[in-house]
This record gives sequence, structure tokens and C-alpha cells, in this order.
Amino acid sequence: MVRLKDLRVEYRTNPIDVGTGTPRFSWKIESDGQGVKQSAYTIEAALDGGFGSLLWQSGKVPSRESHLVPYGGAPLESAKRYFWRVKVWDNQGAESPWSETAFFETTLLRADEWQAVFISAEDENAGASSAGTLLRKEFVLSAGIKSARLYVSAKGLYRAVVNGRRAGAEVLSPGWTEYRERILFQTYEVTDAVSPGANVLGLMVGPGWYKGDLASWVGKRNVFGKRTAVIAQLRVEYDDGRVEFIPTDASWQGAPGPVVYSEIYHGETYDARLEQPGWDRPGFAGTGWKPAAVESRDTGILRPQDGPPVKEQERLKPLSLFTTPQGERVIDFGQNLSGWVRFKVQGKAGDRVKLRHAEILDAAGNFYTENLRRARQTIEYTLKGGEPETYAPFFTFQGFRYIAVDEYPGTVDIHNFEAIAIYSDMRPAGEFTCSYPKLNQFINNVRWSMKDNFVDIPTDCPQRDERLGWTGDAEIFCRAAAYFMEIAPFFKKWLRDLAISQLPDGQVPHVVPDVLKNIANVDDNITQEAGATAWADAAVIIPWTIYTYFGDREILEEQYPSMKKWVEYIRGVAQDGLLFNTGFHFGDWVALDAKEGSYFGATPNDLTATAFYAYSTSLLARSAAILGKTEDAKKYQKLREDIGEAYQKEFFTPAGRLAASTQTAHILSLAFDLVPAAYKQRTVDTLVSLIGEQNNHLTTGFVGTPFVCQVLADNGRLDLAYELLLKEDFPSWLYQVTMGATTIWEHWDGLKPDGTMWSPDMNSFNHYAYGAISDWVFSTVGGLDTDRENPAFAHSILRPCPGGGITWAETTYESVYGLIALRWEIAGGKITLSVTIPANTEAELTLPRAVPGSIGGLAFAPAKGGAAAVLGSGSYSFAYPWQEQPIT
Repeated sequence: MVRLKDLRVEYRTNPIDVGTGTPRFSWKIESDGQGVKQSAYTIEAALDGGFGSLLWQSGKVPSRESHLVPYGGAPLESAKRYFWRVKVWDNQGAESPWSETAFFETTLLRADEWQAVFISAEDENAGASSAGTLLRKEFVLSAGIKSARLYVSAKGLYRAVVNGRRAGAEVLSPGWTEYRERILFQTYEVTDAVSPGANVLGLMVGPGWYKGDLASWVGKRNVFGKRTAVIAQLRVEYDDGRVEFIPTDASWQGAPGPVVYSEIYHGETYDARLEQPGWDRPGFAGTGWKPAAVESRDTGILRPQDGPPVKEQERLKPLSLFTTPQGERVIDFGQNLSGWVRFKVQGKAGDRVKLRHAEILDAAGNFYTENLRRARQTIEYTLKGGEPETYAPFFTFQGFRYIAVDEYPGTVDIHNFEAIAIYSDMRPAGEFTCSYPKLNQFINNVRWSMKDNFVDIPTDCPQRDERLGWTGDAEIFCRAAAYFMEIAPFFKKWLRDLAISQLPDGQVPHVVPDVLKNIANVDDNITQEAGATAWADAAVIIPWTIYTYFGDREILEEQYPSMKKWVEYIRGVAQDGLLFNTGFHFGDWVALDAKEGSYFGATPNDLTATAFYAYSTSLLARSAAILGKTEDAKKYQKLREDIGEAYQKEFFTPAGRLAASTQTAHILSLAFDLVPAAYKQRTVDTLVSLIGEQNNHLTTGFVGTPFVCQVLADNGRLDLAYELLLKEDFPSWLYQVTMGATTIWEHWDGLKPDGTMWSPDMNSFNHYAYGAISDWVFSTVGGLDTDRENPAFAHSILRPCPGGGITWAETTYESVYGLIALRWEIAGGKITLSVTIPANTEAELTLPRAVPGSIGGLAFAPAKGGAAAVLGSGSYSFAYPWQEQPIT
């Protein structure tokens, strides 16, 4: 029997804020049989849950598509609920029953539907202020309320309350975008919060990313504006069809609030004595309130929320309370994270709590904050006195494992403290475990660094005075991220800002949103504000990766102009249009082969830049072909071939030696297929030799590291790939684990074996870039990947490659079609594999070191490394003698 589940619209279940008039539908298929594929579907959309008022019937559509199928009916209205259901037929003649009824609501689809304006409780010249403000409006509603929706956004950060009840669970709203061009608004279901009679809508506003300190190491502030503002519109629909709006306008009242200081980097100061009880409820008569000022009537800048919101996701209890050698009271939460501490306290009015946050202790066991640079990461709370009080910050977040409790009335009881981890609300996707505990811990560390740095945008770090959307870090890590979480909606939002911030000539800024304009004037290390290889290539590589792992063609379509602009920029400045040997580049950032005191690795920039130019051009050609842009596909495929020839002439000697004798030079040449066939073995041998010269350790930086294990495994050195992966001495991935890390470090030697540290100028202990190797762990150790020609795991590649003494590994992945699972175990001279393939997909399974023939009742043909067969959906198990010879 065929059953349908997990009905979603634009990746979400029953959303109330769909921001497009042509939403896309997805569903998953369950079946007890094997080899089940969808052969056709039909979708119905209606204005009612009984489907009596049909809006659209797709008819029976012959197709196996079950992911992101577009709506094809009449134009949808704003602020309206629609119901939908789906039925499918499979390739074995079975017809499913109708799915359960799902729904979605559109939000405001047009700028002219806003009656509200941006209002502010700040003066026009409030650029020096870091205080929060309050705004309120009391109003009367009639009886017979059917529904109420609240639409809110801000220049700054906000929190909305309706009659004292918080609207939604999101934090740090409206998030961070290129505020000059677009600001997102959120939609809240508040029907249960309003009632006939008097009501109050209250808004708290703080500086956030809009006007607070940003990139403090170069003195940035008020990057987007000097005055916070908020816009809100309450839409109330009555049973008789009437609609009433309560918009922000000049009739609102504003006042200072108890948040007297709040900055993303520096923390928050909250004075509970300044609270005005009842300000967000009817009947309030406070002092110090004045009419709000209209800050702007421009609603054209507003866009519906188009990425997952940030929420409180996990709570961690303290592990211990101890006193450092310097006498500091410190609480250890056991995990480096992004978020805040929620605490309880009781005392008299005027008593204070002061907390400082840090990632790590120094060699002597003292609280260490030097690597935060100018970021203070300090919370100060002044009690109002009397009953127990609970507090967590409103408009800031910290990166920390430890807190120093500098002030606290009475005895510090760890039961009064909890750490709250915040990150964007992405669906979990992949899990990996194996027989090697330290590798499991490493994967867990990578997962945490991803969560900690996916707070609305992909940041480099969550703690120091930076926390920016560095394009290079995101590009390097994107494929690994796709294994951990369903990242398509997250990156779709960020890529829109990347395209907006792209320079007219096609250069891509180093960070998105772009807050480093004119950086070359104030930072001696960065001599150009955009266009760095591997960083700017995010414009091409990330859309392609999202398409590959999630099958979202719309991302390719939307980002294609940006992708093309970047490649065309390079072509315009490259020597003969082929060798990218101009401009500023970060290169193989923080590689160990860098000169003493330098962040820049030894691999020549012209080689690195031309290699990535070739890679991006190849992906652009493939994207053009997928989108039906035939002429572009031919053009860029030819350009890629020409770049390859120029690369070989420029960087290889006639005898086949790569002129740059660094590990990264050889890795990139092999990874991006830039080595002539006649020179390939020599290039591989030289790479192995260069690694051997370091006692089989890496000297690679951000650019070379992600590809090294794949390159070695693809070229007959799986043994060395495993040796590198599982090394525990410095420098190695597991060295960090042996040193007690719970996240990934920015430097191989962030914390040295003797307990000393890298320079505090740039030494984050929560930086996911080196965790990019996780994709190799999932795809090769675990054995799970997707066929690039059949994206989103419609055709999975299941090819585990055991090695390194690991005796078992288990990998699961919740794809857009359903759960894929693969477990292998070597014991008693045989290997056992268990596989689950979801309906509507297939997989090519390679049994490692297996002799071709009938295995488990199925025919397996010869394949690289063993024997392979294509399997339909279902669950399978195979066992056969384990051969000790290496995979070839």
C-alpha cells in the first residue's frame, strides 16, 4: 500500500507566512514494497478543508516529481488560508488514498498592502545610543473575531507582545539582511491573544545589527542607520467577513525601556527597576511616554520572511562551578555554543548580576577573553527587588562555554543558571556514528560549530567583534552543512543578499551582508573589498551545492545571473581571459605553510585563483545546461576547457612537475581535474611525498583542506586519507578533540600542546571551516552521497570504503524523499551491510571488496573497489567474506 506523509509547502509544514503567489508542494511516499516509484500525482487546492470550493486541480500528471511541485492555479490572494491534498500512483499500479489535508496561508504579497509606517521612539540623531525602547498602542476590537495575524519588522531588532503575550517564539527578529535593499517581516498567529474590547499591541526595539557596532576591529558603527524603527500591522478578520487593521502610525506612544544598553558584540544591560508593569496591557497609565515619530513611509523595502527564523533550540545545564587561580567564580556548561544564559535571582532593589562569557580557559585555568578582541560579551542585570526574578537577554547573543559570575546577590547556585543555544530553525538531516569514539566527537563538534554559526546568516565565529557572513567560510563548508541540516531555505535567504550586494562589475564582497565597504582603507591585511577567489566563488558553488543536495532548481534560476556575473568578472580581468592573476586574494587562509606571523598560505594566489575560476566555470556550464540555456552551456564549457589548457601551460613544467610545491597546489589541481592524464600519477606521488615530509601531516589551510581526503581516496591512497583523518597529534582534526574541544577551531594550533594559544588577534575556538572534511566522512566512511546527475538523493550513491581500523559505521540521512540509512560492520571475517532506500528513489550500492556475482539474492557487477548493483526502494541486508586487500 502506498501512503503519503510529511506534506510541506516551501519546505515547511502548514506555514502561515508563504510569501509567493506560486508556492511549491512536497510530499514523501511510504510503501511496504520494494522498487516503488511514483508514476503520477494529482493535487487539489481549495478555500475550505472539505474541498467544496476548489481553487485548482492539477489533474493526473504523469511524473515522479514529489518535491517542490509548483502551484498552477489562479492567482493567490494575500493573507488568506488555502487547503491542499495530494494523491499518487506508483509504478506497480497502486493508487494511494488522498493524503491528510494540509494548509498554508499567504502573507502580505505586495508592498501597497501595508497601511503601517515605520515609527520610532528615538530621536533622529540617536546613533550613539545603544538603548532599547518601547512602543505601544491601545485599541478596541468588536465581537465575533475569526482570526488575527500580526505582521512586524524593524530597523533594528524587535520583540512583539499582544495583551502581555509574546508573539511567536522567534528571537533576533527580523534577522540580518542587506537592510539598504530589503528588510524581512514576520507573520504571527495571534488569534488567541486578542479579544473583544480593549487590547494592546506592544513592541520592544533594540539596535541589533542595524545601528549597533559591527566589525569593531575596524571601528564600524551605524552601518545601516542611526535610528531604530519598527513597523507592524495587525489584521483582524471577523466572522461576518469584515477586516480591521491596526497599523503603526503617529498615534502610537513610545518610551525608554529597561534595556538600557544592548549590542550584538558587547552584551546587554537591563535595569528591572525601569520596568513599567502593565505597559503591554489595556488600562495602563504610565509616565514618560510621548507620541512616536514617523521614521519612514517606505514599505517597498519590506519582504516576507524567506529563511528559517532563529529560535531558542537547546537548553544546557551547568556541569560545574569552580574558582579559578585568579579567584574568578566560573560556571562551565560543558559545550561551546551561541546563545545566552537564562538565570534566576532574588535580592533587594539595586542588587546586580554581572556575567562575562568566554570560550576557553588559559593554560593556568583562568578565565580567558583576550581572543574576543573588543567584544565585551557582558550581561549586567539590576534587580527590582522582592520576588524571584528571571532574565535572559533580548537583543544580543554570546559565544561561550564558560561564564564568570562577577556579581550575584547571595550564594551562586548553579541550578539557577542554564545556557540557551540559539540557531536558525533548520530541519536535522544527517547522522553519523562509528566504532571510533573520537571521530564521533569530532562530527559532533562540527555539528555544534555549524549550529553556533548558522544564526540567521552563515558567520565565521559567534564570539569576537566580527561574527560576519564571510563568503569563503560558507562556500568551504556548504557541502558538509548539507549533510547535517536541511540548509536550502537558509542559504536561499542569504544568497539573495549576496546577489544584492554584488558589485556592478560582478565582484562579490568578502562578507554578506556587506559591512566591510572601504575595508582596504583601514585593514592592512585586506587590500580590496571584494572579488577574492574561493570567497567570491560562493556565488557559484553554493547554489550548485544546494541544487545537488536538495534539488531546488529555483535557487539555480534565481542565482544564475549572479553566478554568471562573477565568472564574467574574472574573464574580464584575467590574463587572456584565462589566468586569474590579478587582485587581492585570501588564498589558502591560515595554512601552516604560511610565513611566520602571516595568515596567508604559501600556495601562489594565481594558481589558487585560476583553479577556482576553472571550477566555478564548470559549475556555471552545468547550471546553464540544467536551466536550458544551451548557448551559455556550450560557451562556458569551452571556456573551462581553455582555462584548463592555460593552467597546464602556466603551472606544469614540460616534464609534468607542478611548479608550486605545496600540498594545496596539488590538492586543488587534482580536485578540479586540472592535471593532464600523463602527469596525474606524478602529481599524486608528489602530494603523497609532500605530506610525508610533514610526517604524514597537513600544512593546508581553508582552501586545500576540504578536498585532501577525497583526492587521496580517488587516487588509490585511501589508507593515507584515513591516516590523516584519524591522527590525534598536532596538526590534525582529532588533535582538537584530544585537547577537549567541543567545537571546531579557526587554527590547527589554536590551543597548542603546552596550553599556550595562537595570537588573540584571530583565534576563534568556534569556526566551522576545518569541519568541511565532514562531507568526506559521510560520503566515504559512511558511504552515502547523491548522484550529481540525479540530485537530492533521487539516485543515491552508497559506496562505503572501510579503513583506518574502523570496524563499523552507521549513517542516516533524511532526504527530501525520505530516510536513507546505511550501516556496515566487519566482524568474524565477514562484512555485513544494511541499507534502507526511500520510496520514489533508487540507489547504486557498491559492496566493498566483494566478488561480483549473486549476493543476497541480487546480481552484483564488477565495480571500482568491489561489486555494484542498482537497488530500488526498500530495506536490504548483505553479508559476505571480508577480503583484506585494499580497495583499488
